[in-house]
Amino acid sequence: MASDPVNLRETLRFGNDFELDLRAYELRCAGRVLKLEHIPMTLLLLLVERSGQIVTRDQIVERIWGRGASLDTDNSINGAIRKIRQVLKDDPERPRFVQTIAKRGYRFLAPVTGAGPKGPVVVSEVPVGKQEPAESAVTRAVPLVRMQGFVRKNWQVLLGLAILLILASGAYLQWFRPRLTLQASNRRLMLAVLPFENLTGDAGQDYFSDGLTEEMISQLGNLEPQHLGVIARTSVMHYKHSQEALDRIGSELGVQYVLEGSVRRDADQVRITAQLIQVRDQTHLWARQYDRKLSSLLTLQGEIAQEIADEIQLTLAPSKRTDAARPAADSPKSYEAYDLYLKGLYFWNKRTEQGFRQAIECFQQAVAVDPNYARAYAGLADSYALMSAYGLTSSMELMPKARAAAVHALELNEGLAEAHTSLAVIAQNYDWDWETAGKEYRRAIQLNPNYATAHHWYGEYLALQGRFDEAFPEIERARQLDPLSLIIATDYGAILYFSRQYEPAIKQLRTVLDMEANFPRAHMVAYAYVQEGSFTDALTDIGAWRQSGGDTPWPPAMEAYVYGREGQMAKAEPALRELQQMYRGQHLDAAPMFVAYIGMGDKNDAFTWLQKAYQEHSPALTALKVDPLYDPLRADPRFADILRRVNLSQ
Repeated sequence: MASDPVNLRETLRFGNDFELDLRAYELRCAGRVLKLEHIPMTLLLLLVERSGQIVTRDQIVERIWGRGASLDTDNSINGAIRKIRQVLKDDPERPRFVQTIAKRGYRFLAPVTGAGPKGPVVVSEVPVGKQEPAESAVTRAVPLVRMQGFVRKNWQVLLGLAILLILASGAYLQWFRPRLTLQASNRRLMLAVLPFENLTGDAGQDYFSDGLTEEMISQLGNLEPQHLGVIARTSVMHYKHSQEALDRIGSELGVQYVLEGSVRRDADQVRITAQLIQVRDQTHLWARQYDRKLSSLLTLQGEIAQEIADEIQLTLAPSKRTDAARPAADSPKSYEAYDLYLKGLYFWNKRTEQGFRQAIECFQQAVAVDPNYARAYAGLADSYALMSAYGLTSSMELMPKARAAAVHALELNEGLAEAHTSLAVIAQNYDWDWETAGKEYRRAIQLNPNYATAHHWYGEYLALQGRFDEAFPEIERARQLDPLSLIIATDYGAILYFSRQYEPAIKQLRTVLDMEANFPRAHMVAYAYVQEGSFTDALTDIGAWRQSGGDTPWPPAMEAYVYGREGQMAKAEPALRELQQMYRGQHLDAAPMFVAYIGMGDKNDAFTWLQKAYQEHSPALTALKVDPLYDPLRADPRFADILRRVNLSQ
């Protein structure tokens, strides 16, 4: 009697020393386990099972991913075949195991035997070129008599099942397949790296776990950005210490996969655990624990990123990765700089004046330790640029420092997307050099299509020039990559306002304020209310901002603007006097003053402060072309002159 097929398939042997242990799902050579990821292992098993036959790419796709897969399966198959050949030490030009059949598929050449209870059984010894039946060599071992008896006894049941299957297949093809095909053609895989848990017991080490999270986002985002999108840091940090269910996180972020991890750091050792989870059914696809010396952390991050990419069914060509994804040289000196860089990122992401100053100090220490560390120079550039954009210090003081740091970062590493983005915002906000800004934004996006900030600022750049048909797709891409970012959500509302879609703008900006009542930029909703004639709503919002402690010149400036536009000058005057008092003895951005004078209809004083803003390179002037706020001035020749000088007259 033939061997039971389950026992027959426990171990398959080929070559002289290779074994496929199907229960352990391992490939061994002379008893030693060989490392082979899930996809190459599944493909090898398929080839071995059908030894001597041609296995087509369609058959491979169906076995590994199922029909209608939305991935770039050709690249994935090529990568899996390459890894199989590497582990088997097989020459593609003179193959002993895997033969490529041009335009058709692959054939496994070596004889395969299976270990059954009575000893070795030959599964396949098919000469190359001989035609084989469609079923696999292993499947042939199932006793035919047993199958025939089963069919005779149950033919009515089987016939009924066949009819149901045909009807179900027809319904699927008619109703679902066209929709799935349409979705697949427009869909990338999306992954979220949730904040790594700090297990040191020391809250002072949060910078390290948060920095590792950001670095993993950067590493994964640069692996294969055309096929894999990675959610930006600002969105995933909402889930730090969160107990929220994974299915809800997946829905909120729009992702199919989640990476969870933890980090424990001792004197010179680090332990990192990571697991990859498929959101749909919360299947744990991959899990690893790494114990390494801190000095090898940079290499370890790339190793984790590569293994994750393999598990989510992407075969990635190393030549496609940008330099931005590559860590600095792995040396003790470089690691010290890297540690300081992580601290700098931690403080920079706080988006406060104190945070920016602490970040600058850390980045400066990092480049002192390692003068060739390009990413630390890019961190400096970003810190200076954002301090200027937030109006925390004079643009004329900070922007030259930002430019010097960004230029030096690119001298060290031309492929750094963050540095190109910094140069772009400097050219836009300080130089009003729109051509250079556009070129740098596009270069940054080309280098790292998953860099949400580049898409965000480029979308704003396009909107400021009135190119709204191009602006909205860019800001949408930023929203996809960073769906919980308040500043991206706010600037989406700003673009709606600039394009004079006031009702949608109000709805969008109110959504942000419902999430964070103290988010300053979202209070520009008052301007949209004014354009709609809803002066009461505008004043209510400004009043709420005042009560929340908005200690800046903007609330009184906007109050004077709204009362002035409403024609209530008696109420506008006190707000203007309050604003003027704030400017005595302080060097503040000129924008709040000219906003107040525009609302009150005082064109001469408005142009005086606009001229001051021009002399001080105020970033506020970038919106001159599209902001409805300036409509009362547009017919004045002085406005056309300022528009020309900031290169927005075209």
